[in-house]
Amino acid sequence: MFEYVGGMTATPLLTAEAARDAVRAELDAVEAAYERLRAVATDLVGNAFRIEIAERLEAQQRASRGLSYRMFGEIADPPDGLGDPELPVGVKIRDVLASRLRLTAAEVRRRFRVAARIRPRRSLAGPPMEAELPELAAAVEAGQVGDDHIVAVCRGLDRLPASVPAAEKHKAERTLVRHAREQDSQFVNVIGTVIADCLNPDGTFTDEDRARRRSLVLGRQGPDGMSRLTGWLDPEARAYLEAIAAVVRPGRHQPEGEPERDRRSPEQRCHDALKLALKTAIGSGGLGRHRGAPVSVVVTTTLAELEQAARAAVDPAVPMPPPARTGGTGRLPMSDLIRLASESIHYLAVFENHSERPLYLGRSRRLATADQRIIGYARDRGCTKPGCFVRGYDCEIHHACEWSAGGATDADNLFFGCATDHAAATDGTYTTTVAEDGRIGWSDGTGPPRVNDVHHPERLLGDDANADDDDDDDLPRSA
Repeated sequence: MFEYVGGMTATPLLTAEAARDAVRAELDAVEAAYERLRAVATDLVGNAFRIEIAERLEAQQRASRGLSYRMFGEIADPPDGLGDPELPVGVKIRDVLASRLRLTAAEVRRRFRVAARIRPRRSLAGPPMEAELPELAAAVEAGQVGDDHIVAVCRGLDRLPASVPAAEKHKAERTLVRHAREQDSQFVNVIGTVIADCLNPDGTFTDEDRARRRSLVLGRQGPDGMSRLTGWLDPEARAYLEAIAAVVRPGRHQPEGEPERDRRSPEQRCHDALKLALKTAIGSGGLGRHRGAPVSVVVTTTLAELEQAARAAVDPAVPMPPPARTGGTGRLPMSDLIRLASESIHYLAVFENHSERPLYLGRSRRLATADQRIIGYARDRGCTKPGCFVRGYDCEIHHACEWSAGGATDADNLFFGCATDHAAATDGTYTTTVAEDGRIGWSDGTGPPRVNDVHHPERLLGDDANADDDDDDDLPRSA
């Protein structure tokens, strides 16, 4: 009897336990070989031989990545069509992968997306279907291309409009993969552009093509507070931005503090136009509600910082305090906060000095009020499960002591949790506990509760080297 592995090669049919033993044995042999290889001195081998070593190691690394994509593909779409009884009920497989492989959630999603395109697909009946990108799949399995090549090939093919025939797309894939086997990814990117121009010389794209390409990526905030914005606008979005940009012409809608003569560049006026549009949209009240509260800018700070900022505004000798925090991941300079608050009404949560306990704890009822959500923005800033980076704007409200178990809907029992983690806590995958300091700890039953400090960098920099040695310390451990 034979079984198909990856839909390409036939191997003798093994039982599940025999297959596991065989794979573990081969991996043990590989790890042992690497251990012996690391022990061999390479001081005298010469650079020509070192280049040969680097080439072979690169090929082995790519072959390993191909096997990894095979695992991701089989996890997403098991060949037997069944789940895994060895995993606990309710466990989120992507969370397990992120934790065991020490990968970000975004990287886990990326690998699943790649695997879905280069792995055979299971049909409703009959044998597996060919992979979406069979030429690329073969090159990945053989260890002939790396992740940068995969990105370049996929990008080149995704540039093609839906109107290009399947046969032409396959020829384009074959050409791109052939060059990927011989050249670097930058060269493959250039070839991809040339092929797209050749197959679509008139630049004909449908609404579906444009919808597929639209994107905006807000980059991380830099030390100076600035954030990079990249992406593609569809024609409608461009029309709106052009109309707003036309309004922000020289001499109009200048930021406060700018010289009387408008010295802004066209690019700076376009930036100010986008800011004006966003500010007007939020101020209009026409964006509805988000998770129970009007769509608004949420900012948190301390009373002492507000007072210091007020003094600094009139006395240059007083330093401006650190930036306030928004409900997302942004930092807002206190000067901007004061100007924003003077122009419109938004939510501002203020803490007592030197305390993380909010001044206002809200009212009790089944669902959290808008006021109680504001406390979540101020205290938690984002999802409270250890290691989760989901920002406050995208979180739900979680009862630390469940409502069904008699938990009150008071602010000191309500904490932010992203949709995935909130569901996992609700179904019992995780338990949550509030410590005496008001912080919430999460546990999956395999260890003590831990807290999430990723939204509080000031805590990450704290000295907790002796925390585990304190037998009287009943606080949840830091993430």
